[in-house]
Amino acid sequence: MKSSISVVIPNYNGRELLASNLPALYDALQTSGIDDFEIIVSDDASIDDSVEYIKKNYPGVILIENPVNRGFSGNTNIGIKRAGKELVFLLNSDVMLTEKYFTPLVRYFEDDDTFGVMGRIIGLDSDKIQDGAKYPGYSYADINSNTNYICRIPTRGKTFSFFLSGANALIDRSKLEFLGGFDEIFGPYYSEDADLGLRAWRAGYRCYYEHDAVCKHPNATIIKKEKSGKVKVIAKRNKMLLHFIHLNNFELLFYLLALAVKLLFRTLWLDLNYCKSFFLFAVSIPKAVESKAKFKKLQKRNNVNLSVRNIAGFIKSNISRNNVEIF
Repeated sequence: MKSSISVVIPNYNGRELLASNLPALYDALQTSGIDDFEIIVSDDASIDDSVEYIKKNYPGVILIENPVNRGFSGNTNIGIKRAGKELVFLLNSDVMLTEKYFTPLVRYFEDDDTFGVMGRIIGLDSDKIQDGAKYPGYSYADINSNTNYICRIPTRGKTFSFFLSGANALIDRSKLEFLGGFDEIFGPYYSEDADLGLRAWRAGYRCYYEHDAVCKHPNATIIKKEKSGKVKVIAKRNKMLLHFIHLNNFELLFYLLALAVKLLFRTLWLDLNYCKSFFLFAVSIPKAVESKAKFKKLQKRNNVNLSVRNIAGFIKSNISRNNVEIF
């Protein structure tokens, strides 16, 4: 069974977060019986003293100092490329693990088709669940990646997740490398983890959620510092890119036509943020076409041709609506 872990922590001006959460990481590894591990901090050109803090207090940590800011996906990919263990654990610097966090997770990798698994994310000062399993929010030509679910009644079976949160995902390194890590077209943030999870499913792998693995997380830390208008523009653009990359044939055509109609009305309403999002999406289409073509080749290598419709239908067929809470 795979049990060696490379922990990859993308960091940007997170000195205080690292000081708070690195001790909990070491404790979680130790109490889970993980002896073979490495911790990689990929610093995204921080302007605080994150780098100096790591060098002084954690000399055993592998520190990558990026000279320019690459955004979440680019920065994380650099850390992934440095990883050398069987499993890669993607951990945001603002996430605090609890004891024995990895104990219920590593068993998932007994199955050859496991891509990865994520744990339950609760508030830093409360037990309110922030992230559970990702619900397969899908209807014709519409992908909803903002909905979570949990099982009200514990089940012996494994809980599927539409994708894995990039904040606390334990992933098979060989499969992660096969998919090429995060698609940097989604930089600087938003939707890159949804895209990775959908590519994993469509490549024939499976993503899971483990309720008994618990970590704690405050409200958004880095993104909340950005101006709300900028965040909305990026989020909407990336949602458009997600649909373009993962919808095909008539569904994609339907989506693009609906997008054009929506653009017309949003323009009449002087919704400048939406117009900015559409423009940024439009200029990114050539790269999105490359992403689609690249992934299609990977599907052929795995001899699969799964669509988002197939994946959503499969997960929903394994969920009893009477037994789940959707939020």
